Amino acid sequence: MKTHSGENPFLCQECGKSFSNKGHFNIHVRGHTGEKPFSCPQCGKTFIHRGHLNEHLRIHTGEKPFTCPQCGKSFSHKGCLNVHLRLHSGERPYTCPQCGKSFSYKAYFKVHQRIHSVDKPYACHQCGKSFIHRGHLNEHMRIHTGEKPYICPHCGQSFTHKKPFSCPQCGKRFIHKGHLNGHIRIHTGEKPFTCHQCGKSFTHKEEIKCHMRIHTKKKPYTCNECGKSFIHRGHLNDHLRIHTGEKPFTCHLCGKSFNHKGHLNDHLRIHSGERPYTCPQCGKSFSYKGYLGHLNEHMRIHTGEKPYICPHCGQSFRHKGNLTSHTRIHTGEKPNTCSQCEKSFNTKDTLRITQELAPESYFHMKVYFYKSYYKLLLHEGQIIGTFPLIRLILPFKLQLQ
Repeated sequence: MKTHSGENPFLCQECGKSFSNKGHFNIHVRGHTGEKPFSCPQCGKTFIHRGHLNEHLRIHTGEKPFTCPQCGKSFSHKGCLNVHLRLHSGERPYTCPQCGKSFSYKAYFKVHQRIHSVDKPYACHQCGKSFIHRGHLNEHMRIHTGEKPYICPHCGQSFTHKKPFSCPQCGKRFIHKGHLNGHIRIHTGEKPFTCHQCGKSFTHKEEIKCHMRIHTKKKPYTCNECGKSFIHRGHLNDHLRIHTGEKPFTCHLCGKSFNHKGHLNDHLRIHSGERPYTCPQCGKSFSYKGYLGHLNEHMRIHTGEKPYICPHCGQSFRHKGNLTSHTRIHTGEKPNTCSQCEKSFNTKDTLRITQELAPESYFHMKVYFYKSYYKLLLHEGQIIGTFPLIRLILPFKLQLQ
């Protein structure tokens, strides 16, 4: 009854925290006294909670009862499985309030926060130098002890660090000095590799090599299933999921799955309502930067750019989809077929609007009237958008019925 009444009669004399259950109170007190009554029979390690001992025993038995439903990887602790699932869902629940960077793991988030607070809790007792990470302190101590545990298998030379080259700004370590130099450019913003064709600059040499393939049209990575080629190996790996049907990235809010992690990140904005891409000209915001109908395409309204040109007549368009529909006028292609009468149309919109607004017996008569009226308005110099198009068809529907 104490749980429902809110009564907490067991008060900790050390910290003032109160409990409704005596067992919970006793466990809490062990945190202050240091008592660990549960001992591992195999290695002697002791624990405050019996549950912690049971989890520890799985290290010795090798038991991993918690299995990931997406990739089949198993874990000894349920908490480890929950953390692992974030790799598939893309969930990053720990967000830095200062810079907005998000993390999947609480431990990584805590370490990151020290960058802003300049908190370096791990101090060397010999020289007083402090570090953000305990591992960095351990590596530093070898300077004083002279320990060099990492031996080159080729020449026998010994090293203090497995990765001997350290970034002076963030402490990240690298095996090769060239990798460190490339990393430092992230902090300085330097981009020394410039494309001589378009002037775009890059931080790393490998990036400009990949970029040059855009100009040379070289696509060295080919899909064995359909023969499609790609500039980047990563793009090929993403493409292969179309054939395998694999969708390893799952939304933790609605369960929808995606074959690309980027698509999942974009999808999550539907739930959050986030619109991070803002038009600098009119201030309109968008959830996506490059998808159909979003910022990149919107910007063409202001610039007047029409990058998609018809190879048959030279007419240009703002959107690729508009060019595709237009090209069918020249080719005569009508890929959208009506399921009721098997008549074909060159655009999905024409098929959909006809099916929605026309009675079955007047499908094709209505389309004929619509096309005639549309041509007449164009001849008179009037402009018709999507909504007027629907309004034009509706009067014919009423007359014919």
